Amino acid sequence: MLRGVNLIKSYQTEKNVKLEILRGVSLEFKPEKISVIIGASGAGKSTLLHLLGGLDRPDSGEVMFDDINIFKLSDEKLAKFRNKNIGFVFQFHHLLPEFTAVENTAIPLMIDGVSLPKATAKAKEILEMVGLKERLNHKPAALSGGEQQRVALARALANDPSIVFADEPTGNLDTTNSESIHELIVNLRDKFRKTFVIVTHNGLLMNLADQLFTIKDGLILPEFDQEVLE
Repeated sequence: MLRGVNLIKSYQTEKNVKLEILRGVSLEFKPEKISVIIGASGAGKSTLLHLLGGLDRPDSGEVMFDDINIFKLSDEKLAKFRNKNIGFVFQFHHLLPEFTAVENTAIPLMIDGVSLPKATAKAKEILEMVGLKERLNHKPAALSGGEQQRVALARALANDPSIVFADEPTGNLDTTNSESIHELIVNLRDKFRKTFVIVTHNGLLMNLADQLFTIKDGLILPEFDQEVLE
């Protein structure tokens, strides 16, 4: 369903020094599985996730979503493609502080043209599924860190995407809340038959993986390297 092919990405520093972040990454993800990309800080994990999810474009290489090379789409078409097919969860939930849990979850649906009543009903349904039935009308400041991340997961699922990308989804949570989110991700994979791609430096997330990739110095290693966790 999703393949990255020879992805290369670099950035120019303020002093015009070229920094190579990804140096020819190829990998393929199995549908309806949890794939974990593990690596140390600075290994290129987030950059890779942003390319796979179409949030950024590579210097060269392809991301194939079924038979579509997403980088051949215009920026406008790529934005629409992301909204309909891909969900995102980040370490910091990025919820809009002035809106309730329901409103935050309904936003992707409304961007896609769903009416406010239908978007609200769908948002409530998803929030109940992630265990927030009693917190629907609370704003982010009134929610715990774990609850905020559950809202972020609900928002990522709102448009029924084929794949959900998560960038250090429990990196800002304590152990108890992290374990709760890990369990929720497994349940969502099983219940909705979703594909999850998670990037992390947290070794505990390895336990979730149906597929495990190790990234180091901008390359995918042929086998797991314990040093990336040290």
